[in-house]
Amino acid sequence: MKEAYISFMAQVTPQTADELLQVVVKKIQEKYERIHLMISSPGGTVFHGLSLYNFLKGAPVEVFTYNFGSVDSIGVVIFCAGSRRFSVPHARFLIHSVALTISGNARLDEKQIEEYLKSLRIDQHNIARVIADTIQKPLKEVEEAMNNRLTLNAEEAKAYGLVHQIKTQLFPIDADLSVIREISGPTLQFPF
Repeated sequence: MKEAYISFMAQVTPQTADELLQVVVKKIQEKYERIHLMISSPGGTVFHGLSLYNFLKGAPVEVFTYNFGSVDSIGVVIFCAGSRRFSVPHARFLIHSVALTISGNARLDEKQIEEYLKSLRIDQHNIARVIADTIQKPLKEVEEAMNNRLTLNAEEAKAYGLVHQIKTQLFPIDADLSVIREISGPTLQFPF
């Protein structure tokens, strides 16, 4: 089986999401059958995280995901895209509710506020649904966990249903490995 490994150590932004999509599409075009996505992310934009989740779930390849540090916020949703999900022993997961950021001196009328609130509720519901479907728990239980900012270590994440297996080895020495990471500037992808 032809397998590719991708390390994603970045915030979920338009740039990093695009980098990840480009690498995954390239691997699919090169006829890889399984993608191992190793994630360590503080989270980021809901739009890009949900888009990545849906893309990975709908891709014509098998996807395994790994937490190799911290998978927080929308990073958890991306992590849920794995048909098999792994974690290193010293990892963390953070599940929390959605927040709205309005920058500057934004002036909003009543209809705009209602629109933002509706969007926030839909995003919250979609994230909770992804996690609930993944871990096979009731939606209400996941929504409560999100509101309480649930933080889990690897063992707790396994008991919660997020992780199938805890292991230390992430990839073989001869792996086809691509790296997406944040640097002080644009994000780069380095194939090894």
